Amino acid sequence: MSDLKNMSFRNRRRHSTLVGLSMDGNQLDGVVLRRTNGSLQLQRSFSATLSLDPLTADPILVGTEIRNNLEAAGVNERHCVVCLPSQWALVIHTELPELPEADVAGLLQLEAERGFPSDIATLRIRSSICRAKDGKQFATQIGISANHLAILERAFAAARLKPVGFSLGVTELQPVDTAALTLAIGRNQIDLQITCGGGVAALRTLEGAMEVEGGRRELNADVVAREVRITLGQLPVGFRDAVRRVRVFGPDILARQLVDEMKTRLVAMGLKIELVTAYAADEFKVTLPVGVPVTSAFSFAARRLAGDETMFEFLSPKVAPWKQLARRYTSGVYRTASAIAAAVVILAAGAFLIQEWQLVRLRSQWSKMSTKAAELDGMQEQIRQYRPWFDNSFPCLSILRRLTMAFPDDGVVSAKSIEIRDMNTVTCSGVARDNGALLKTLTQLRAATDVGDLKVDQIRGKLPMQFTFAFHWLEGEQP
Repeated sequence: MSDLKNMSFRNRRRHSTLVGLSMDGNQLDGVVLRRTNGSLQLQRSFSATLSLDPLTADPILVGTEIRNNLEAAGVNERHCVVCLPSQWALVIHTELPELPEADVAGLLQLEAERGFPSDIATLRIRSSICRAKDGKQFATQIGISANHLAILERAFAAARLKPVGFSLGVTELQPVDTAALTLAIGRNQIDLQITCGGGVAALRTLEGAMEVEGGRRELNADVVAREVRITLGQLPVGFRDAVRRVRVFGPDILARQLVDEMKTRLVAMGLKIELVTAYAADEFKVTLPVGVPVTSAFSFAARRLAGDETMFEFLSPKVAPWKQLARRYTSGVYRTASAIAAAVVILAAGAFLIQEWQLVRLRSQWSKMSTKAAELDGMQEQIRQYRPWFDNSFPCLSILRRLTMAFPDDGVVSAKSIEIRDMNTVTCSGVARDNGALLKTLTQLRAATDVGDLKVDQIRGKLPMQFTFAFHWLEGEQP
């Protein structure tokens, strides 16, 4: 599903306790946060390595493994927020011309259709717009495969978890109200983000910035410095000049190593680098635990518990069924169709009401005459019991009459014997001096409504010829 506008989640239910999860490859890190009287309490933190790939393995098996790790860590809460792997994100950037606000969404959609390598109908797209002091605007659009998100939702459902938010870890670490270049060290990559002008101006994953040798992770500061220089160079001047700080997040040892090796290179570029080891006192407008480590899982959960908006929310809101119907049938052709359907329903309901009124009236009339009707039924039963044994319909005479009417008057076709069995099976034998006359007789019998299944059993000789035919007499249809 594609959506180029950030969606508001203010109407989401406020939770007092949340599980914050961060997925980086097969690494799952998490915290359990609880909000009480304007302060946050860190109840648990845990880390686990999943043996199954969340995207390729069976979601039910992945969910079972996640649930087992949560139970081992003593986590029983269901509602969670999840930081998605940065490798899932597809990113495009667009410098916006001067346009009316109403036309921006249309331009972004056109740019998304042209810029993303896959059909935007298969992506869940969110956008962020930066505004420079000189009035220029720059948009960043991030798309994540809707199929990836659907698989992840099924896995969390199997883990008995209910996600209330999907986002990217680096976007939760650094808010957009501060102009800065953010480097977030992950398991096998470094995420780079530039925030300025009230939005995200750049978002990249530096795949070659980390190398794993002998189980140890090694940083390549030269690659990071080159990518920082390239990313800043791709920004318009007004946005590039606004960025003067570089903030580093990640494991303590690797983060300090990166700061030490990058400091000289960045100073030459006019940038100041700093290692973020603690949250600011007013980071989330609530009181934070002392000495809590800075992680994307904690940041996302704390931001949600504090009631702040998420810059890129990739979890589709759950819309009530009645709202979906109202949104679908409120304009255009659907409005006309809805009016017609409503009129049909009203007319049908009126017809049923009239029918019900008639049934009530007839039941009332029947209740008045039911006693006499019962007496008449009794009398009819006695009449049937004591009526004469013979049949007033005279079936045998009716059969003979039908045969007489079919045979010609001049005696060209004559019957020798007629056999009637069970008052419905008739066999007739005779002599015909003319073949045409016999066929005419059979044709008249077939045309009769009370004759069925007429079959010629036997014809012998030539002139005269002997014949035998049989038919089924249809009771109750005699003329």
